Amino acid sequence: MSKSSRRECPDCGSQDRREFLAATGALLGVAALSGGVWGAPSRSSAAETAVGRLYESLTAEQRKVVVLPWDDERRTRINANWHVTQADVQSFTKDQQVLITEIVKGVTSADGYERFLKQMEDDDGGIGQYSVGIFGDPSGTPFEFALTGRHLTLRADGDTTPGAAFGGPIVYGHGAEGDPKQNLFWYQTKQVNEVFAMLDGKQRDKALVASAPAESAVQLRQAGEALPGISGRELSSDQKAVLRRSLEAVLAPYRKEDVAEAFEILEAGGGLDSLHVAFYRSGDLGNDQVWDVWRLESPTVVCHFRGAPHVHAYINVAKRS
Repeated sequence: MSKSSRRECPDCGSQDRREFLAATGALLGVAALSGGVWGAPSRSSAAETAVGRLYESLTAEQRKVVVLPWDDERRTRINANWHVTQADVQSFTKDQQVLITEIVKGVTSADGYERFLKQMEDDDGGIGQYSVGIFGDPSGTPFEFALTGRHLTLRADGDTTPGAAFGGPIVYGHGAEGDPKQNLFWYQTKQVNEVFAMLDGKQRDKALVASAPAESAVQLRQAGEALPGISGRELSSDQKAVLRRSLEAVLAPYRKEDVAEAFEILEAGGGLDSLHVAFYRSGDLGNDQVWDVWRLESPTVVCHFRGAPHVHAYINVAKRS
């Protein structure tokens, strides 16, 4: 299966498995966390059913490229522009491409599916340019499907990855530069900035931070470690409601089962009271104080959005060990 030409994204960062797991501590590593979460996707969910059918359809030659061991370092790699294998979607048979499209549709909301298709078309000529890997065997436990490429990493794991929503850290983005209102995820920045608009002077002083951390630094912090920005505990009920809508906006592109699991994990880590929002002065496009770089973070949830010069966003939701 041949590798297609790739569009470069010079400011895309990377983080390999060793670095990521060292930073997170035990992100996924405790088998006791593998118990089911209400509403989480299962092996019988639409996306996972399609993963099983795709796996069974692979030829011996395809399996050499597409099928990877569960403990392969690529399973936990996060990057705004990378390819999990040399197997581009366009190199699969037509029937297999239909299954891959079913998987993508199955792990996203209706709006998210259309949005990601548009993003892939804008950023690299369409879903055909993105690559596929399957870790483990979908008939066993655990397993995971991954689709990766420029500004996108999607996963389907049937809730078999211990303690993690979405099968692990995920990435999205959009290459539109210049006017941030032209990017596909502007609605998220608009929603999160509604929180800032409701803050009083002292609250803004706490929420506004000079410099952002590395965009891929979405590891869960150690217990007791300070979080940047202002917490939901310090907000009024009206402000807190807008904070919740902000997290809902970030998760809106994904299927409802994964969103429900993410919110349950948030609750296990302290709920909205524990969720911090930080706005970063660095990367303020237009110098208009509509903050293009922001972060939502709790002990169990990290969402980092970098909107300048174009969108790179990372989500990591996991139970603590």
